[in-house]
Amino acid sequence: MQHRRPRLSKKAKTFASALVALAAAAGVTVAQAGESSKKCAAFDTVTLGKYYVNNNLWNQEKAVGSQCVWDNSRSGSTISWGTNYSWANSATGKDYDVKTYASTVLGWHWGWKTDKAATQLPIRVGDRKPVRTTWDFTVSSNPGVMNVAYDLWLHTKNTADWQDQPTDEIMIWLNRQGGAGPLGTKTASVSLGGAMWDIYEGDIGWKVHSFVRRANTTKATLNLDDFTQALVRRKLLTNDKYVSGIEAGTEVFKGTGRLDSKAYSVDIG
Repeated sequence: MQHRRPRLSKKAKTFASALVALAAAAGVTVAQAGESSKKCAAFDTVTLGKYYVNNNLWNQEKAVGSQCVWDNSRSGSTISWGTNYSWANSATGKDYDVKTYASTVLGWHWGWKTDKAATQLPIRVGDRKPVRTTWDFTVSSNPGVMNVAYDLWLHTKNTADWQDQPTDEIMIWLNRQGGAGPLGTKTASVSLGGAMWDIYEGDIGWKVHSFVRRANTTKATLNLDDFTQALVRRKLLTNDKYVSGIEAGTEVFKGTGRLDSKAYSVDIG
C-alpha cells in the first residue's frame, strides 16, 4: 500500500531539518516521517552500517501473499527496523513450511554484502570471543504462525564465500506464535541468559541446532558464545568451526502480522 506524504508547515519543516542535523552530528541515522525505505521485492536489502536488512523470501513459491522490510534508524552498532507480511499457503505449501525469513544480517549470508572487516566475522568457536547482543522488539497481535529468532551460520573455514555451504546452523527462538515448532527432535534442555531453553537437533544437508525458549519474550540480552559452548559441551559442535554469519528476524509459516525491532545490536569481543 502506498501512503501519501503529509504536508508540513514551513515551521515544522525547519524543526524537522534541525533534528536531522543534530542527529547526523551525533552519528545517528534518522528515518523521517513519511520517508519510508520500505522494500517489498524478494531479496531486497537495506544497508545499515555493518548490517543489512534482507527481505528473504526464500520459500515464497509455497505461499501466496507479500512481505516488506524497512529501516528506521542507526546509532553506532544499534539499529531499528521492521517487517510486515501476509502469507497463505499456495497449492504446494503446507502449514509446517517456513515461507520467509525477513532478517537483519551481520556477516556471511551466501557471500558478503557489507565490509567484511567491519563485521568482525568470522570467529572461531574455540576462541571464546564474547558475542553480546541485545534485541527489543514487538510482535503484532494475532501474527499467524511465526517465530522471532536468531540464525547463526557456521563453516569449517574462515574464508567462506557464496559457494560454501554451511556445516551447521544455530537458531535461537525468543518468541513463537500460532504453534510454530522447530526442525528435528528435542535432545536436551539448558539454562542460559536467565531462561530455560529446549535444544532440538535436525539435518537438512547441514546440522540445524535450535534453542527454543520455553517462555516467550520480547527483550533479550545474550552472549551468543554461551549457546555455541552449550553445544560443544554436548559434543554437538566442535571448537574448530567458525561463526560466519549472525542474523535475526522472523520466520513466517503463514498469517498476517508485523515485527518491529525497536533496538537491535551485536558487538563482538
